[in-house]
Parts: sequence; C-alpha cells; structure tokens
Amino acid sequence: DASRAVAEAYDDPRIRLVANPANAGIAATRNRAVGLARGEYLAFLDSDDVACPDRLARQVAFLDGHPDIAAVGAWVAWIDGDGRPLGRVKRMATAPEDIAAQRLFRPGIVNSAAMARTVVLRGFPHRAELPVGSDYEMWARFAAAHRVANLPAVLVRCREHGQRTTKELAHKAKQVRCAIYAAQLEALGVDFADSDLERHFLLRRMHKVGFTPDRAYLDWAEAWLNRLRAANASARLYPEPAFSNELGVFWAKTCRHAAATIGLGAWARFPASPLGRAAWPGLWRLLRRHGTKAH
Repeated sequence: DASRAVAEAYDDPRIRLVANPANAGIAATRNRAVGLARGEYLAFLDSDDVACPDRLARQVAFLDGHPDIAAVGAWVAWIDGDGRPLGRVKRMATAPEDIAAQRLFRPGIVNSAAMARTVVLRGFPHRAELPVGSDYEMWARFAAAHRVANLPAVLVRCREHGQRTTKELAHKAKQVRCAIYAAQLEALGVDFADSDLERHFLLRRMHKVGFTPDRAYLDWAEAWLNRLRAANASARLYPEPAFSNELGVFWAKTCRHAAATIGLGAWARFPASPLGRAAWPGLWRLLRRHGTKAH
C-alpha cells in the first residue's frame, strides 16, 4: 500500500523508518518496535487510525504527573474508510480502580490509543503465536500487574472499513478471549465449565451478537455473578467495592436484555438480588461517563 514510500517522503529527522525484510506479523513487529524504542514512553497507533494533534502531549503530561500509572489510554471515535465520523464513541472507564475492576470482562484500554512506559512495556511482549487478539491478551496481562488509566477525551479516531471480519477470525478472537477469562477465573479460584466460559463471553456482547437471554441464562447469570463476588471476597484479586459495582452493572444489563423475552419479570429480579443493590454506584458512573461530551 506504499506505506514505506509515504514515510520516506517526510523530511523529518524525528522519523526513523524500520522495515521488516518480510511480513513478520503484527505481534512480532510490535515486539520489535518496543525493543527498538528509545523514548521514555511508547505510543501505539494501529493500522490507518488517526491520532488527534494533541494526543501525545496530553498523554505525556498525564504520565509525567502520575508516576504510579504505567499506561494511559483515551476514548476513541469511529470513522469510516474515508475518514467520515460514524457518530460512535468508545468511552472507556478512566479511573485505575474502575479499570482494574473490569479486567475479568475487558482489558480496559484500547491499543490504538495507548501510551505506556517503555521499560514496563518490555516486560509484556505480544504472543506471536496468537493469530488474532495479541494486543487484547497483552493488555490483560499488563493491567493485571500495573495500574492503567484513560483520559476522558477522544484522542484517536479508529477507522472502520467495510470488510466484515470472517467467521474464522471471529472464532479465533473468541478463543483468545475465553482463554484469558479462563486464566483469570483460575486465579480467582472459581471452578468453571466450558459452558460457563461461553456464557461469560456473552455477558458484555449481547447487543453486538444479537443475543437475548432466556430465563435459564438469567438464572445462570445471577448465580455466576454472585459466585464471582463471593470468590473475590476471599481472593481480593479485584478492588472493592468497584468489582461488586461492575458485577451489578452486568446484572442490570442482563435483566434489561432478558426483558425482551421474559417481560417485566426480568426487571423485577434486578432489585431483589444483592447484585442489584451493588449496581447503583457503577450504573451512576456509567451514565455520567456516557453523558460526558466527547471532545
């Protein structure tokens, strides 16, 4: 796609172009870049995504001012292949405690908007054997060991092309995520079956995959989320009360989606569960985040 020629056309001594002799794959190339980096901080920018002009300055200022934070991300807005806004913004949690509480469900940072301390990043290489999702897997390990944060502003515009992800790639991505969940559940001391992983995977993807929970799934979700909460009370792997708040938010979302098939009875279960009582602080933070104007 003439990327090398475009980069060479810039007469700027700050640009150092490194080319692989052959296509080494995304993960191996990222690892090489991290190894070659000279700066105190390293910022990722995937594919043909677009960084806003003040992205680097704002993230550098944040890391300079927060020595306890190992990486910082930002919100991202989606654009189409021609750069036109699609009107969608991914508003990630911003506080380190909230991001840590979500680790059992999401990595908490968008790779294309991430900046990390280079010396720390070198301890978390991408796994080159993964066909997809090496960034997701890397950030899951990174966030388990270090505090990360997000800036509440759109600093990167992610390009969404017309090509659909093939079923094979989608299946491989799901396998990677389920493997990450399995490792985290084992660390938490929770016994699980393959069916639990399948259902856990759906908890945050109901809308994306068009899944509507039935009564059996609702029963499972309440029991499962309560099991996770009880296990964390012993293991203390995730920060409380943020973890319980996050579980409550997933319980609220499950009840909302289940109402389409079960009716108002699904909503009636929400406040009756201990998960419902734990949900309100998390729901308030979620509403406040989504009510914040993206700029």
